[in-house]
Amino acid sequence: MASAEIAFWVVALLVVLALLFDFMNGFHDAANSIATVVSTGVLKPQQAVLFAAFFNVLAIAFFQLKVAATIGKGIVEPGIVDHHVVFGALIGAIAWNFITWWWGIPSSSSHALIGGIVGAVIAKSGTQGLVGAGIWKTVAFILVSPLLGFLLGSLLMVIVAWVCRGKSPLRIDAWFRRLQLVSAGLYSLGHGGNDAQKTIGLIWMLLIAAGMVAVGDKSPPGWVIWSCYIAIGVGTMFGGWRIVKTMGQRITKLKPVGGFCAETGGAITLFLATAMGIPVSTTHTITGAIVGVGSVQRASAVRWGVAGNIVWAWIFTIPAAALMASICYWVSFAIY
Repeated sequence: MASAEIAFWVVALLVVLALLFDFMNGFHDAANSIATVVSTGVLKPQQAVLFAAFFNVLAIAFFQLKVAATIGKGIVEPGIVDHHVVFGALIGAIAWNFITWWWGIPSSSSHALIGGIVGAVIAKSGTQGLVGAGIWKTVAFILVSPLLGFLLGSLLMVIVAWVCRGKSPLRIDAWFRRLQLVSAGLYSLGHGGNDAQKTIGLIWMLLIAAGMVAVGDKSPPGWVIWSCYIAIGVGTMFGGWRIVKTMGQRITKLKPVGGFCAETGGAITLFLATAMGIPVSTTHTITGAIVGVGSVQRASAVRWGVAGNIVWAWIFTIPAAALMASICYWVSFAIY
């Protein structure tokens, strides 16, 4: 694969921009990690974001870089990527993230990035520049991840209800306040493991295009890995309260037992997807799990109108980010 002639300062600027996206990813998706544990009163917001940020960064020790490889090598054909494509993808994703954060809509940073990459590549070379298998695998999990989260969350809720039948509600609440710390930690681990790797993959893609890393290398440089995990952790520390409120209270009212089941179901889904190298939406996953937990209690416990608005945001995320990215690609191409 021939490398593009990209000035070092351009590469450095795009790496900084990618880390800014990673920070915003953590900031935007902090609600996914902490909404349930905050809404149930197990942790205060300040405690919860520090707790989640720690496990986001700790994920570096637990997961192979399969998701990063999918983003870096499995979505775009070799030779297509240049600095204009990366710039367009990042600005498109950042713009959509900002819009949805401002309105308190829990959309997917992951799919904003995928949409950004797709839009910028199509602007440059049309659909032939995309790797169909990688795109369809990611698109399929737009449906699979929330459904799996829903099924696991509701199944765990049924199992817990059966195991705890006849026991004092106060004792159950006390147990699951402790257990929810475990489930929240696992979910934050899965969030860091899947989401940080998406930015790792994008920077890896850029370095390959610039000829700074060989296309055959099995992993990117260590500084890329560490900087991305730290950036998403720091972003989580500053997490957005607007989305926490939507996720933790407006979809359904949660108690510690429900929070435990939702987080555990979501964590299992993220662990499976990351092991298979599939970039999934942590937002979709935890929302599906929360809805599953609420629906087991009773269908009316779920505010389906709020859930429906979130689904519409999911549907629009990839095309909206792709449109913004394609515009940004042409702006970048015209400027430099």
